[in-house]
Amino acid sequence: MQKDRMDAMFLMPDAWFFPHREEIVALARRHRLPAIYGNSAFPDLGALLTYGANLDDMSDRAATYVDKLLKGAKPADLLVELPAKFDFVVNAKTARELGLTLPQSILLRATRVIE
Repeated sequence: MQKDRMDAMFLMPDAWFFPHREEIVALARRHRLPAIYGNSAFPDLGALLTYGANLDDMSDRAATYVDKLLKGAKPADLLVELPAKFDFVVNAKTARELGLTLPQSILLRATRVIE
């Protein structure tokens, strides 16, 4: 990050990054790098912004699929569903630590603001 003189970072949602989320957020904060993450599991760790599918909703919907399969539905007959619920979480505390002033329009659009 320092070598490439990054101004900001966007981390795409990826299963490989998930187990490393604490370390990734800590590195971004240590290097004072504003970062946006594509997964709603990051904000409570200190991520500046996150926008992505709501993981709780996706788990509930996955359980519905499992229920249908256990009741005899054929996998080929089940429709593929896209995420339906998304979260936009703003960590105002991290913004202050980075010396950033977030526009009111961003705060108003957030589904949750961490103070």
